[in-house]
Amino acid sequence: MQRPAAPDLRARLAGVTLHDEHRLRRRIERARRDRDPQAYVRVAEEVERAEARLARRRASVPAVSYPPELPVSARREDLLAAIAEHQVVVVAGETGSGKTTQLPKLCLELGRGVRGTIAHTQPRRLAARTVAQRIADELRVPLGEAVGYSVRFASQAREDTLLRLMTDGLLLAEIQQDRELRRYDTIIIDEAHERSLNIDFLLGYLHGLLPRRPDLKLLITSATIDPGQFARHFGDAPVVEVSGRTYPVEVRYRAQEPAPGDDDEDDGEAEDPGRRGLADDPVEAIGDAVDELLHEGPDGDVLVFLSGEREIRDTADHLAGRLGPKVEILPLYARLSTPEQQRVFQAHRGRRVVLATNVAETSLTVPGIRYVVDPGTARVSRYSARLKVQRLPIERISQASADQRKGRCGRTANGICVRLYPEADFLARPRFTDPEILRTSLAAVILQMAALGLGDVEAFPFLDPPDRRQIRDGVNLLHELGALDPAVEDPRKRLTPLGRRLARLPVDPRLGRMVLEADALDCADEVITIAAALS
Repeated sequence: MQRPAAPDLRARLAGVTLHDEHRLRRRIERARRDRDPQAYVRVAEEVERAEARLARRRASVPAVSYPPELPVSARREDLLAAIAEHQVVVVAGETGSGKTTQLPKLCLELGRGVRGTIAHTQPRRLAARTVAQRIADELRVPLGEAVGYSVRFASQAREDTLLRLMTDGLLLAEIQQDRELRRYDTIIIDEAHERSLNIDFLLGYLHGLLPRRPDLKLLITSATIDPGQFARHFGDAPVVEVSGRTYPVEVRYRAQEPAPGDDDEDDGEAEDPGRRGLADDPVEAIGDAVDELLHEGPDGDVLVFLSGEREIRDTADHLAGRLGPKVEILPLYARLSTPEQQRVFQAHRGRRVVLATNVAETSLTVPGIRYVVDPGTARVSRYSARLKVQRLPIERISQASADQRKGRCGRTANGICVRLYPEADFLARPRFTDPEILRTSLAAVILQMAALGLGDVEAFPFLDPPDRRQIRDGVNLLHELGALDPAVEDPRKRLTPLGRRLARLPVDPRLGRMVLEADALDCADEVITIAAALS
């Protein structure tokens, strides 16, 4: 058999996946250095198998069509041109425009997803699963083949999957095994306005990776994005704005009760039972709003946002006694099992009230929702400088989050959103939610960066860089806890074995260090209870 020439083999690498190209290029170079004729033959056989893999991927690309009723479909040509001509594209638009489900299909139409997988990140596992199912249904392919998803502890995807929905944390974890992310040719960061630590880590890492990977495309999408900041971060990337929902949503505010000392004498007018404010029992106020909305018409379901599982249980008990068996009440939160979560998306008869945490705020669409009740609060992870611990207090949501909640209705018909607070309260709220990095212990941020191998926190290209003095305080604390070795200069190698164990615990580093020491002293159960109380 005639020995294949190295230049011929290298030329054929354009017909294999990006991951295979990188791997085989190194094999060809090694064979050239070793002057081993048999090595060239073995590489040629591998190239042939890699070409066959790419051919199978190309053949599995489904036919793409776009729902004409979605606003994003009207901007199809503009989006195709922007994605084809630029490495980074920022897509901004309101809830209901169809960005989450249609952008991956635009990428497939452009031929992306063949030489590398399209990674489509979601901030929550529930969203990753439901969006994957929706896209697979629209493309008329079985979930787990051309379209799949991967979340922690569960995956329905294959090696030749073209589009992979995944949590942003899972993509971050992949960086530890593949620094260049060669498995992917396109990355879509969805719901970037949430500005979680994972999203900020990904955007910072990709900022440095893109110059080394000119073949990699990045799309940043959000319903309530600040497009200017993202565009500037990536060298004035183009911004494509997409209009929002297709049906109008009426917003109804609730006035607060008069404060003590105000003139509260009877003015002769009957009290409107729907104008209860935050001074009332919140469960009672939610019940009044649900009652009002269920009497708006004969059909349409109600989505109620609540701060946590306990609030959902309390409200469910109250509504069950108030509404009776004729209305189905369903909970929706992250810790529910997958079958219980999927009940919300199944077809049903009669009226339904869905009680959800902010997992229902972004990406996924609960079918049949015509009405939303928004108490205006959520649990927000925030570091307490006074108590020196990370806490989960209930806080007022931002205007952006309130608009996201409003956007859950008005998808299929005119909607109504009842906000259980005054309009003046809404206008006084911050426009966007604080980025998580600004409300998290920097010691925890530095520890996670060390665990992910992201390098020096001071040199990392954050969208909102933390204060240098606070960075030094965080590093000193991790030295005291034994999580970082001060004698090691390379930031990627400072993490100690204890620090690696500490990074796996989802608590403040101080509390995590307590738990690890308690484990060594055989009193972990008692200290875990104390740590839970402190957090």
